[in-house]
Amino acid sequence: MYSATIICLANSRKPPSGRCIAGKELKDNRVGGWLRPVSARAGHEVSEEERRYENGIKAQLLDILTVPLIRPAPFEHQVENHILDDKFYWTKSGSANWNQVVSCVDEFDPAFWAYSQSTFHGQNDKVAEANLDKMGSSLKLISVSDLVVVVHVEDGFQGNPGRRRVRARFSLHQTPYLMALTDPEIEESYLARGDGNYPIGEAMLCVSMVEKWNGFAFRVVASLITPQRCALINGH
Repeated sequence: MYSATIICLANSRKPPSGRCIAGKELKDNRVGGWLRPVSARAGHEVSEEERRYENGIKAQLLDILTVPLIRPAPFEHQVENHILDDKFYWTKSGSANWNQVVSCVDEFDPAFWAYSQSTFHGQNDKVAEANLDKMGSSLKLISVSDLVVVVHVEDGFQGNPGRRRVRARFSLHQTPYLMALTDPEIEESYLARGDGNYPIGEAMLCVSMVEKWNGFAFRVVASLITPQRCALINGH
């Protein structure tokens, strides 16, 4: 067993009933690379029990937490995966402030953003399976200045009933994107409002390439971090 301390930059919903947790390693107060703790189950999701600290509180976005791990387990394009050791509790040592989040932003990586195709409801939000091995990573933290949260009803896949969905619209390097937003707290907050477009402006987004399905992997916004949300989490 070994352990890693990360700044939690994604705490995203993951079917069937778990979470995708990911962050950047902290070593001697220096920010390192991405790490995604995953379960050994087929879906790799982190369960509610697995992300619970000994005091009963569950790991949250921006927690600085230490995770017991068993081994690195890269899976296809998700090279950041490590199998968690579910016999031990995670531990929390603090919460990241805005400056720490800013220090985690990734430089623009053309390989990650290449090969983009669009889903029916999104824009530049999927990559064909044949191109996934060229990407080199599955997680990026980006800074955007024109974020809009979009809430509306989308037709269901293959004739399924339509459902209200939350998406993030933004641009990066003069390219427009529209991606599913899977940050549970943000999703819940905006679904409680009416349908429409909600300008946010400045934000940090964790973009994740989820596991492939039907020959594609899809880009989602796994977290939406603003200075205001960061201050709220830190009790200011």
